[in-house]
Amino acid sequence: MVEQALEKGYQVVAYIRKAGSIRTEHPNLKVIVGNLNERLNLTDAIMDADACISALGGGSLTHHSPEVILGIENIVSLMEQEVVPRFIYLSSLGAGDSKSMMPLTTRILLVNVMLRVPLADHNTNEQRIAKSKLKWTVIRPGALTDEPGTGIYKHGSSKEKLQGNVSIPRADVAAFMLQQLTDESYVKKAVWLYE
Repeated sequence: MVEQALEKGYQVVAYIRKAGSIRTEHPNLKVIVGNLNERLNLTDAIMDADACISALGGGSLTHHSPEVILGIENIVSLMEQEVVPRFIYLSSLGAGDSKSMMPLTTRILLVNVMLRVPLADHNTNEQRIAKSKLKWTVIRPGALTDEPGTGIYKHGSSKEKLQGNVSIPRADVAAFMLQQLTDESYVKKAVWLYE
């Protein structure tokens, strides 16, 4: 996502938890390394921004991620404090009411069993975001792949049964999230996204 944002000419402040996870060097890129409970570092990253995009992930299928939940709480409250209006949050298909849009077998196996813990964390984060004063958009992609982006995908906020392969390349998710910076069609909505 960082590379795509730089290609579009954006000034990017990337807040990362692990030093070296972004190797890109660019005059329009500032990298801040810190934990999600370090409000001063987060404020430095958020202050004077026009928008924030979160692609935070917990990294475990079996353990909750209180650090990420606290991090989203901190990001949202600091955005409100610093009057940064636009927030794009990467969630997952199966979170919130999108669970009912999935085929029964998928819903039982993935949502209720395999992804139960990370989806519970996304639900907590989505609820906090929805209560905020921000112009938020929640992106709920299907299964992420490392395939090259195609630019061809389905998206929407209507409540309909999803059909076919619900995977999508990470590059397409990043491109869609960046589009939301200038497209307000999905403000205060959760959006499903898949190939």
